[in-house]
Amino acid sequence: MNRKKILVAGAGGFIGGHLVNDLVSKGHNVIATDIKSIDKWFQISSEADNHADCDMRLKDNCYQLSRDVDRIYNLACNMGGMGFIQNNHALCMESVLIQTHMLMAARDNGVPEILYSSSACVYPVEAQSEIKDAQAQGLKEKHAYPANPEDGYGWEKLFSEIITQYFDKDFGIDHRICRFHNVYGPYGTWKDGREKAPAALCRKIIKAKRNGNHVIEVWGDGEQTRSFLYINDCITGMEKIWSSGYKKPLNLGSSEMVSVNQLIDIISGIAGITVAREYNLTKPQGVRGRNSDNTLIKEITGWEPSISLQKGLEKTYDWIETEIEKK
Repeated sequence: MNRKKILVAGAGGFIGGHLVNDLVSKGHNVIATDIKSIDKWFQISSEADNHADCDMRLKDNCYQLSRDVDRIYNLACNMGGMGFIQNNHALCMESVLIQTHMLMAARDNGVPEILYSSSACVYPVEAQSEIKDAQAQGLKEKHAYPANPEDGYGWEKLFSEIITQYFDKDFGIDHRICRFHNVYGPYGTWKDGREKAPAALCRKIIKAKRNGNHVIEVWGDGEQTRSFLYINDCITGMEKIWSSGYKKPLNLGSSEMVSVNQLIDIISGIAGITVAREYNLTKPQGVRGRNSDNTLIKEITGWEPSISLQKGLEKTYDWIETEIEKK
């Protein structure tokens, strides 16, 4: 195996924690960094060189930590679920500093490779404004232009995609761009406003079961659609995309689309209860419908995510239930 020295920015986050463990298990020398204090990291690998309280928006931090590095995975950004994204546009936009400074550091420190974690939020809002069937709702990579992404977070991701490609064109930094579609699973955010729908609904249904009041609040009418990517498929997908040599953005998401109501049905089935739903139309709901079109990733890599939503939610539910029982 070709052992590499790899910098993972955002290592204290959900995806970053899983990625660090995967890279360490494969024998790589990993530098793990995150803006959070070490006690707030979702996972900590004792075999990585961990740097907590490290703001990668700051140019000096990018330069210092990328010295003598072979590859960078930039997963660092200020983000959360729809409630956070729709109410913190400026904070989300500040994350353009992370990839910009990371690319400058890679250029000046001679780092040859970088992977950027983008998002399905780069796709135009109008392409996601109606509820359609799974195939019609699928977003192809080419649909990102003409551009009209989600305010704040979507524009930050799209800008960072563009500058990453320019740094390859102008300075020869080999790159990959993964457009994540709603990644979920154990060791992720499940409370306090930054969690995504699978974790939020698991928490609500677990608490409803525990307190005997089988009623939950649902943001919107429950008919909005999404696809959700289990974390193991996400980690595998990053490796597949890197190995492919493909330099344009690629969707990394499941094509198993469900409505929020269907998502609730699955989770309540796992819990073994039936829940009543109080729909709150005043809460952030995001786009009306979104799914991942996996035509291109299958063509490029010969692979696509395959872990079913049922299986992934069972593991996620069990982990969140254990976390709640600790409190």
